[in-house]
Amino acid sequence: MSMMEMHKTSVFPEIQPSLARTIVLSGLAADITWEIWARLITPLWVGGPLQPAALIQSVFGFDNLLLAEAIHAIVGIIFYPIGYLFIARPLQRLIFPKLPLLLTGIGFGTGLWVFALYVMAHLIAGLPAFLGFITLTWASLIGHIFFGTVVAFVVRSMER
Repeated sequence: MSMMEMHKTSVFPEIQPSLARTIVLSGLAADITWEIWARLITPLWVGGPLQPAALIQSVFGFDNLLLAEAIHAIVGIIFYPIGYLFIARPLQRLIFPKLPLLLTGIGFGTGLWVFALYVMAHLIAGLPAFLGFITLTWASLIGHIFFGTVVAFVVRSMER
């Protein structure tokens, strides 16, 4: 292996203690952004908040709202940033290595939206695909784009 090959950066983040801090801080920043959009701004547009906990209740078939909120928070703060670091960003680096960070974040957020409103809501919970493309669907898309973009920018700032 040449020196040039040894110095190429991996598409995956290095596993080290600071990675956990990056995951949690990017997830917290993105989740706070999501909550502001979902609970404070979206109601002004569509007349009510986005309620991902209700979707979680539909998917898993339980009535405990607090548990559903906790699941949504854990997924947003821990698992989605891990998905960005180990799936979305590596794919972007391999397929579109010169893609601007903003577009990477938008793509990641859009992917999360597809996962939430097609895979989880439609395929698993049996609701209409993308909730039938009602106004709430588009509010959800914007919220997920905000989420994905915040994760991307916080991760980059933490890695510098």
